[in-house]
Amino acid sequence: MDIEVRIRGLMLDPATNMPIVVLKDVASDTVMPIWVGIFEANAIAIEIEKVSAPRPMTHDLTRNLMRHLNAELERIVITEIKDDTFYAVLWLRQGSEAIAIDSRPSDAIALALRADCPIFVAEHVMQSAKLNTTGPPDGPTAEQLRGWLEGLNDEDLGRYKM
Repeated sequence: MDIEVRIRGLMLDPATNMPIVVLKDVASDTVMPIWVGIFEANAIAIEIEKVSAPRPMTHDLTRNLMRHLNAELERIVITEIKDDTFYAVLWLRQGSEAIAIDSRPSDAIALALRADCPIFVAEHVMQSAKLNTTGPPDGPTAEQLRGWLEGLNDEDLGRYKM
């Protein structure tokens, strides 16, 4: 079973200054952080802020290609977590054909924002990530991080709150 999530915010990990996308279960207060690269965080932030680039960025190009190929991004699903690495699938529809494409979650999220499609997390991933959330080895414990993430308010998320 997949759990629908929304982006709760985009922020920097206070211990490492690495970007974190905070996903929140739409049906509960459960949150799940995903550490992403700086460029991917920038692509997500640009779409959150609705900033228009003078030329298409990579995720804009991908969205435009899908449109011109008469494909629609229906949903993304974060499907796995292995060795602290998340995996995702883009679910597209082209005519009557359903197409699944492997993706990094950060790219999938950036595309989902541009396509205005729902974001899901596989239930086993949500359970694993919320219970075993680990950042870099020198960061806070999973329990400390979970408490910190669940206690975030809009001011903590700064200009990237959703």
